[in-house]
Amino acid sequence: MLYARGAMQLNRSGMKRKYWVLLIFCFGILLLDQVTKYMVVQKLPLYRRVEVIQGFFNLTHVRNTGGAFGIFGGEKGGIGSILFVVVSLIAVGAILYLFTKVKENEKILALSFSLILSGAIGNLIDRLRYGEVVDFLDFHLSTYHWPAFNVSDSAICIGIGLMALEVLIRDRKRSTKS
Repeated sequence: MLYARGAMQLNRSGMKRKYWVLLIFCFGILLLDQVTKYMVVQKLPLYRRVEVIQGFFNLTHVRNTGGAFGIFGGEKGGIGSILFVVVSLIAVGAILYLFTKVKENEKILALSFSLILSGAIGNLIDRLRYGEVVDFLDFHLSTYHWPAFNVSDSAICIGIGLMALEVLIRDRKRSTKS
């Protein structure tokens, strides 16, 4: 009984669970993202490819000056690079603001924002450090080639997917209630 009372006081006075989720996922994904990018930059020359699974997966060191999948790519260090940094900073601020609005019981939403935030910060670090984003995960099937990506990109996509799933679940619950 005393333990339960102490735990409730800690939860009330301590940090909310959703912020722990944010910190743990952001730190973990940022660490994984930055370590893998560091290894690629150190061990794999630019544009070099290492076949991992024949006909399906390579590690390929490429750089992306543009947005997702190279959209709006241009010259490194140009006005586009500055624009992507500014947009990334605005996105990070917006995600943090929206995260504060997430309720304690909205665990999937908290997780999705954490993943999106960590991915945005990971790619922002690259833009500030290199003026472009380091990509290296290269999937293909026969002649169909998916644009190279990284751990941060994966976190963003998974976070958006979880968010979409949450919206679909909420809509389904609402429609069955009415």
